Amino acid sequence: MRGLLVDDDALYLRTLQRSLARRGHDCIIAPDARTALAAAASSQPPDFALLDLKLGSDSGLSLIAPLRALRPDMRIILVTGYASVATAVEAIKRGADDYLPKPASADAILRALGGKAGEGSPASGNAGRDSAGMTPLRRLEWEHIQQALQDSGGNISAAARLLGMYRRTLQRKLAKRPGPERNPQE
Repeated sequence: MRGLLVDDDALYLRTLQRSLARRGHDCIIAPDARTALAAAASSQPPDFALLDLKLGSDSGLSLIAPLRALRPDMRIILVTGYASVATAVEAIKRGADDYLPKPASADAILRALGGKAGEGSPASGNAGRDSAGMTPLRRLEWEHIQQALQDSGGNISAAARLLGMYRRTLQRKLAKRPGPERNPQE
């Protein structure tokens, strides 16, 4: 299977490319949207594309339609370190086949592509996910809060304003850090 990996994190990109190559998948890499479209428009379009949501000033979401136009049966997976329900819904609406939180392991990507991969152990990229391989909503909320804190320079009041919640509510949520050992039915 031939793939296109698009991410602005060069180390993650090379590591993932090597990992997928060991599993028999030839992948070309691209650090930005322009390079990705040029690579995909080659004489042999890829069978699948793995797109990062944030590509510097670009967005992986903007690549979905042009890639679909090049090859309608291409499997498109969006990965992001800023996982949220809103971006997952937007990715699927635009035509992505799957959505994975970063860092997505080669096994998780192969599962999303419909291939065989290792069982759901923490070593195979399922850490913090439930038995169906989905990231629990509490974990997604935690990651969204962490992104808001990062964007506000660690200022809890500014992060609370960004998130549209009271400062005290944010403090309570921060005190309840989710972990894989917690029961999802709590």
